[in-house]
Amino acid sequence: MSTTGVRPAIPALARIYPQAAEWGYLLLRVVAGLMLIPHVWFKLMAGPAAVAANVMARRGLEPALLNAWLIIIAECLGIVCITLGLFTRIVALILIIEFLVIVKVHSAAGWGGAGAEFPFLWLIVYVYIFLRGGGPYSLDRKLGWEV
Repeated sequence: MSTTGVRPAIPALARIYPQAAEWGYLLLRVVAGLMLIPHVWFKLMAGPAAVAANVMARRGLEPALLNAWLIIIAECLGIVCITLGLFTRIVALILIIEFLVIVKVHSAAGWGGAGAEFPFLWLIVYVYIFLRGGGPYSLDRKLGWEV
């Protein structure tokens, strides 16, 4: 019996479960950071002015150019900081705010497909990262900066 009162289905693996949970969180955090690359890539290639005109303004997100720059900066910060676990909670909070807006905008198209389902999933991932922080395998922990 483990200290949590839950008996593992495979008792021989009980010793590795705590470590596996930490490695699993590291994997989630790194993937959540790196998955921002394709999300921001087209914005960088098209340029902030094109993003503002073609995406932000069309969806009523004014001032469009300022919003385009803020999103590009937030996503680039997210790639680096969430992946490395640096200023994890602060950057996760910024991404939560961004994804709340994305979910609201996409909810006009419904839930599935081009709707809010996928952005909502990412919103919840960033909420989890915000609540958990960088974890033991992060620069936050290494530097003693856990916020």
